[in-house]
Amino acid sequence: MITPLPPGSVIGILGGGQLGRMIALAAANLGYRCHILTSEENSPASQVSEKTIVADYRDGQALVAFASDVDVVTLEFENVPIETLAALATLVPVRPNARVLAICQDRQMEKRFAQELGLATVDWRGVDSVESLRAALIEIPLPAVLKTNRFGYDGKGQIKITTDNVDDLKPIWAALNTDQAILESFVPLDREISVIVARALDGTISCFEPAENQHENHILAVTNVPARLSDDQRQIAMAAACRLAESLDVIGLLSVEMFVLTDGRLVINEMAPRPHNSGHWTQDAAMTSQFEQLIRAVCGLPLGNPARQYAVTMHNLIGRQVKNWPILLAEPNTKLHLYGKMETRDGRKMGHFNRLWPDGLPNDR
Repeated sequence: MITPLPPGSVIGILGGGQLGRMIALAAANLGYRCHILTSEENSPASQVSEKTIVADYRDGQALVAFASDVDVVTLEFENVPIETLAALATLVPVRPNARVLAICQDRQMEKRFAQELGLATVDWRGVDSVESLRAALIEIPLPAVLKTNRFGYDGKGQIKITTDNVDDLKPIWAALNTDQAILESFVPLDREISVIVARALDGTISCFEPAENQHENHILAVTNVPARLSDDQRQIAMAAACRLAESLDVIGLLSVEMFVLTDGRLVINEMAPRPHNSGHWTQDAAMTSQFEQLIRAVCGLPLGNPARQYAVTMHNLIGRQVKNWPILLAEPNTKLHLYGKMETRDGRKMGHFNRLWPDGLPNDR
């Protein structure tokens, strides 16, 4: 029998970014307190949490101090050393566990895992040198994209290879600054979607419906829900995400990005064992937000109802776009979420807003 953590317990969050901030706010609504471990001073999460330890994630003393203060540990981003989770797991429950993080951090392991479950991915090859890159390009047609095997996000750590630059691979490999990479084929893409799954301590799974995503400069710009999918595609996407979460033995959230091909097939792109930018729509348009669902899962509570209540468009506020906040606050069907970041920079996520459509999404979305 699972004994849930009672209100008043402390949730430890690895990472101090905006996802951690929104996790902490959801936790507070259920009566929990949050402590943050981050390498960032004045982080968005620390502004709304009871306590913050600023230290390197490999600092043993900091990990012991952090673990002694909390009842359970979870993640707000996946670029945390595996060793950190393994060390903390000897002191306090860690959800998700280090194995989940290890697979989701490594693009090659991630794709192998999906393929072993019979799920389709893009064609890919592992690369560890200029020579192996040259060999991989014999099997992967151009255009292709070369990505660092670990720690890339928002377009960082990847380079497109085309007929224009394929004859000059040495500077491409040097620019990636890694010893392990993955070469992925381009696919005939119709659209990009994502599915977020919650899995509880007792194995119960709850799935949000697919979201349709649009990127600008490799950064998520807009998410629309419902996604433009057939009923079959919707069910296939949700079933694939649930299968991945169950096979990984995730406790918490798993966010699964997928490509919808022009022939209607779905292929797995990437996974993240945490809340996801494309799930921000759930804060205002679903019965239970992705952040509350995470708290419920890691604390041993029953999962909430993921049902959508409105059609919704989520817009990221990138860089100077955040200056539009007074206009957005005046819109009657718009809900604004700002992250408390003091410095505005190009390409930096400063906030987001959800525009609710009670009568359904407009045709010109």
